Amino acid sequence: MMKKLFILFLFAILSINTVIAAPSLEDRKKEIIALYNSNNLEEAYNMISKITEDERDYELWFLLGNLSQDFNNDTNASFFFQKSIILKPDFDKAHYNLANIYLKQKKYNSAIEEYKLAIKYKKDFPYYYYNMGCSYLGLKDYKKAKSAFQKAIKLKNTEADFYYNLAFAYKNLNNEKEALKALNKYNELKEKEEN
Repeated sequence: MMKKLFILFLFAILSINTVIAAPSLEDRKKEIIALYNSNNLEEAYNMISKITEDERDYELWFLLGNLSQDFNNDTNASFFFQKSIILKPDFDKAHYNLANIYLKQKKYNSAIEEYKLAIKYKKDFPYYYYNMGCSYLGLKDYKKAKSAFQKAIKLKNTEADFYYNLAFAYKNLNNEKEALKALNKYNELKEKEEN
């Protein structure tokens, strides 16, 4: 009887130690992010895959989306970004990354809608406006493209590509004078980059 009690006690202690030693979801998430940031993509993906779907929060779904893009799988990435958005509708980065996939696929209207949502939740990130402008270029809506590029430039006036695409929009709006000004600014910034 004493031997059985001792075995049960030992089993209980071992079980408690196992539970205590298991890393929390937050600890696993930190480790996954560290792996991702150090470019251990396969290992990060494998760790996330071991976390059940019900346990995954919006950040883990987002990270799965990024990993899927890293593995050139935009279909999975879209799905994962959408899962992230379902859990946190105001997560601007997920809207932005999803929009970038749509832009790449030339689904310009879908891209614009996602960029608008990203902007709704974070108004001061210039690349949201810039990429939305690129989507408008795809639709040949040069007036809206011009406006988006101008907003991007207002937030960050040191990005040469912003001016290049603004020049393109002005050219297509038959405003040669403004197109030339934007192109000159593009050349000036490119020259600074090279020096």
